[in-house]
Amino acid sequence: MDTGVSVVGSGRVSGTPDVLRVMLGVELFAPDVATAVARVGERTEAVVAALRAHGIEGSRLSTSTVSVFQHYREPGTDVGYQASHTIQVESKELTGFGALLNAAVDAAGNSLTMNGLQFDIEDKSELLVQARELAFQQARAKAEHLASLAGFSLGAVSAIAETQNHFPIRRAAANASKGAPFDAAINVTPGDTSVEVTLEVHFAWA
Repeated sequence: MDTGVSVVGSGRVSGTPDVLRVMLGVELFAPDVATAVARVGERTEAVVAALRAHGIEGSRLSTSTVSVFQHYREPGTDVGYQASHTIQVESKELTGFGALLNAAVDAAGNSLTMNGLQFDIEDKSELLVQARELAFQQARAKAEHLASLAGFSLGAVSAIAETQNHFPIRRAAANASKGAPFDAAINVTPGDTSVEVTLEVHFAWA
């Protein structure tokens, strides 16, 4: 067994989000599979066209899930089929959520679903560098303290293991005036986005 000390250090750094991600879906029920799939396809295409008309590039639209399943109703009634198509929408306009949602609703009506909203930082590489440096500093400080308590001196680092965590939303809010029509402005607040790096570091004794 290697001699020395193993410690864990962590560092967290926050940054300002620069991308909005929304999961929008179309879900429809029909008496047969072919009709369910066709209707979902048509309305999904309409939603995509509406979003692109609002400036969303094709590269920022991607399918997340597609499903078709048999839908059982009350005994004695006809069996139907439920089809759904979920797409991830990315936008650099962080305050444009209301306009995007309204456009999607206009295109899909009551068959539209929304499965989540997330603010994120597209390139987190610099934040990860800063968080990693903080984590290593904390790990070394712990190791030096333990070494002094044990009457040893720290030597070289013999092993490092890293874990990364991402916290897309620390604070978020959606506000709409009570009783206002649906096409009223919907304001969202991005808040902060954080990344955290945890390092397990093994120091040998000098």
